Amino acid sequence: MKSRILVVDDEARMRRFVRMNLDLEGYEVFEAENGLIALQRVRDDMPDLVLLDVMMPRMDGYEVCREIRNTPALAGVFVMILTARGQKSDEVKALEVGADLYMSKPFDDEVVLQVINEVFEGRLASRHGSSNDTGVHYQRAEAAN
Repeated sequence: MKSRILVVDDEARMRRFVRMNLDLEGYEVFEAENGLIALQRVRDDMPDLVLLDVMMPRMDGYEVCREIRNTPALAGVFVMILTARGQKSDEVKALEVGADLYMSKPFDDEVVLQVINEVFEGRLASRHGSSNDTGVHYQRAEAAN
């Protein structure tokens, strides 16, 4: 069964670019253009991983992430923030609302693919799925044992 990824960004061009790369890697990819649609897609499609922009209409990425983390049925979803906001305070806020990983745009698509592959290979664990939460961007699954 293919791993499922939801790509959330209000820019269609960015969604298409990310989707193309993920399709080539063999992932099942869904899209959402704003936070409200994203939250509904997460609930309906139960993706394994959400690539989430922050600055979006109707509901920003921080709110979406907070809602995901406040919904017990969605606890296993890995949330990776990909945003143009690159200030340390933005990263801190993303981690405070429950993001597992934070990357700022522009990003290297090969690095993003490598991180996603590590998540699905079990080498990266959600900060929210372990009692050994280190408080860093993410933790290596090996370190969680």
